[in-house]
Amino acid sequence: MRLPILTEPDRPREACGVFATWNHPEPARAAYYGLFALQHRGQESAGIATTNGREITRHTGMGLVSQVFSADDLERLDEYARQARPDDRGSAIGHNRYSTTGSSSEDNAQPMQCLFASGPMAIAHNGNVVNAHLLRGELEARGHIFHTTSDTEVVLQLIADAASDQSDDPLGAALQQLRGAFSLVFLFDDHVEVARDPWGWRPLVLGQDKDGALIAASETVALDVLGAEFIREVEPGEIVRLDDTGFSSRHYGEAPATRAHCVFEHVYFASPASRVFGKSVQVVREELGRRLAQEAPVAADLVTPMPDSGRSAATGYARESGLPYREVIIPNRYVGRTFIKPTDEERRAAVRLKLNIISDAVAGKRVIVVDDSIVRGTTTRLKMDQLREAGVAEIHLRISCPPIQNPCYFGVDFAQRDRLIAAQHNVEEIRTMLGVDSLHFLTLAGLLANASSDQTPAEDFCTACYSGNYPIPVDGKLNKEIFHR
Repeated sequence: MRLPILTEPDRPREACGVFATWNHPEPARAAYYGLFALQHRGQESAGIATTNGREITRHTGMGLVSQVFSADDLERLDEYARQARPDDRGSAIGHNRYSTTGSSSEDNAQPMQCLFASGPMAIAHNGNVVNAHLLRGELEARGHIFHTTSDTEVVLQLIADAASDQSDDPLGAALQQLRGAFSLVFLFDDHVEVARDPWGWRPLVLGQDKDGALIAASETVALDVLGAEFIREVEPGEIVRLDDTGFSSRHYGEAPATRAHCVFEHVYFASPASRVFGKSVQVVREELGRRLAQEAPVAADLVTPMPDSGRSAATGYARESGLPYREVIIPNRYVGRTFIKPTDEERRAAVRLKLNIISDAVAGKRVIVVDDSIVRGTTTRLKMDQLREAGVAEIHLRISCPPIQNPCYFGVDFAQRDRLIAAQHNVEEIRTMLGVDSLHFLTLAGLLANASSDQTPAEDFCTACYSGNYPIPVDGKLNKEIFHR
């Protein structure tokens, strides 16, 4: 049984990255470095917004951070921000996007901005609001006009609606209406605010550099690149204000009975250099590999990772098993996303462009290949074919998470259920389809045992993509094109 060659990507697609700073001498440049550190979270578009104390300006574009911003762009944004204060320090927010609601287009690039009666505001969002389509319908019925297909604009319109109703806290009033995942950063003319959903799906952290600049970002790696000290996570259901008095906090709405931290942050999304939900991502992934070796030992000659996402778990597997660790699958760092090819052979060639096998290291060998996940299985099969062509005697595939059997509606662009290989086939069928000698997925118990901590117990993780237990009710017809006419 062979897998069809599909045109869709066969990897988990990232969430987004958000960044904010207050009281920085070069806020746009700080945002640029922060977004660069968060590039792994989204590669479709990037943007930075700054304020001169009266108005907000922004620069956005499609592509990677390094492609969207020039030195002149950053200097222009910084000069604008320095007008806001007599000490030539300013504020900025930034965003890396991978679309989970709304199409991949420049119209949907963030930060988004608008002008309220009380002044200007810009917003950047990581996550996915599952009731956004219902809220948008209600707002449109009341005369609101939308200009994008993003759920982020729904948040903007809700804040405007609450402000027009003269709410004491328009931001809190708007956030109480949202269901789903959202880590948000807001730029106002005289302060910055950041907020996290009550379930805590996506990470959001606070930091401060040695010169007093306040920073918020999706991951601690963005603090590290700026030499900032990690202070704490933004709590689920918390709004934190950044201004000249420092950090100030308030909570909105009622806290849910349990949290829903996305365990896939530890499996794949977050940088290995980050701390997420209270634990080092690198350490967790190494421990997942150790657990894999305990759950599914096999006689072999070496352990190798599927680059780059399997490297940490493969290190742990090799250490636990006592087998040598060798990197025999080499990625081509200069190949970006390949265009969709018209024939199966050209698609296979595109995979070969991205990965090369060191045949001298694997010919005649029994090889354990460690990867983080399998979504559709299509490119995994092509990679296994490459190993066979290089002369590998046996392939034992080890996956550092359970089978992905259900779509995610909270910021991970997993395919519809009928395109998830583990939703349609059991492990033995998948093994045959991939052409490997053995296959083992880490158990859910093994994943949670290593991801959990005193700060984040196992029951506080969302595992819906594996278990089908969604923390809040969802409409199974939801998809990223929900707002398209």
